Amino acid sequence: MPSTDSAPPGEGLHSVAMAFRILEYLAEQRGGVGVTALAAALGTSKSRAHRHLRTLVETGYIVQSPESEKYRIGNRLVTLGRAVAENFDLATLARDEMRALRDMLGQSVVISRTEGATAVVLATLTGREAIEIAVKPGSILPPHCTAQGKLALAHADPAMRERVLLSRLDLRTPHTITSAATLREELDRILARGWAVAPGESMVGVNALAAPIMEGGGRIVGTIAILGSIQFIEAEPEAGQIRQVRQAAARISAQLGGADGGVDSGRG
Repeated sequence: MPSTDSAPPGEGLHSVAMAFRILEYLAEQRGGVGVTALAAALGTSKSRAHRHLRTLVETGYIVQSPESEKYRIGNRLVTLGRAVAENFDLATLARDEMRALRDMLGQSVVISRTEGATAVVLATLTGREAIEIAVKPGSILPPHCTAQGKLALAHADPAMRERVLLSRLDLRTPHTITSAATLREELDRILARGWAVAPGESMVGVNALAAPIMEGGGRIVGTIAILGSIQFIEAEPEAGQIRQVRQAAARISAQLGGADGGVDSGRG
């Protein structure tokens, strides 16, 4: 008598869906997972789960510990995820949020990709003020005197952050932070509140308010910011500006599988 757990003809899509469910579940677990626990979590039989696990091990997407016999994500899936992230067009994904943020607040909106301890501008949407303040795509934003750069530095690897803090911090304006101790305190505040500003620190009279864009692994991948005169974006921005920028960042992060950091991502 044939096994009732074997997949009948036409169940190919169900098998693919189960494989993805297994990968997603394992990706969320910090340690390895045994086949019994996995089957229970996914609501399937142990034999069916084992069949999919064996295929995923053979293809290198997951690995099994020889000691505990538990399964975890393999290097091939990690490599695939990095390749997707590197080729992902963040500016295209964020286009609607950039337009909505510009229309709500009137200021120029900048989307940047984080690279180590710096931010690289991907796109700028000019504001509705009579005097235009913008930054060119491709510009590299310093980590110590721009809102986007400080966000990148705050979320950078600790060793990289220390290298920047111990390096020379160039004076751009009278308001630029050039003290490592002061910058370290600023980075702690940024991590605690979830946003950054740089009032007059890179250019006198100009400020930016930025929030981080996070991917599913909890890693920062970019920033979204409003840019304008300090007359309209003060050193301590209005609560509404902070809320709208953070909500835009949260909605973009959600599209990447990232958490919203406790921000209500609804508009308004």
